[in-house]
Amino acid sequence: MTEPIRRTTARVLPVDVDGEVLLLQDQDPAHPGVLRWGSIGGAADEGETLLEAALRELHEETGIVVPASELTEPFLRSSYDFSWGGTPYRSDSTFFGLLLDRGVEVSFAHLEEAEVGNVLAARWWRPEDLREAGGAVADDLPEIMVAAVHAVLGVRR
Repeated sequence: MTEPIRRTTARVLPVDVDGEVLLLQDQDPAHPGVLRWGSIGGAADEGETLLEAALRELHEETGIVVPASELTEPFLRSSYDFSWGGTPYRSDSTFFGLLLDRGVEVSFAHLEEAEVGNVLAARWWRPEDLREAGGAVADDLPEIMVAAVHAVLGVRR
């Protein structure tokens, strides 16, 4: 078995005032049609801070631009394995929160070439609804969403 490629990533979980979290639906190009929900974010570029990577990824994947001061301090760091395009990765992820108006327009116009046609939708979710929805979701994503709500709104749900 191939050893996973290590990636340092920054992830952003936008939270609205009601405690819903904006997630993206995508598919691995090696497995078209197998849809999954996940957080916004990706690998930090060479010489880029995690904060800079979080802001860049937020713009690339949603079209949303905010100043750095609007992101929370990192509220979680975790590691997990995944694959993309048939390549195994081990992600060392740092998570930031963001208070965001639910009415904001999401645009996929700035996606990286490999993401075009593979990032398919954006939707606001309550952690408990995502748990009940089933389907392809990282096991700990609902708990990460709860942590984001707490980091942004200061409440536990």
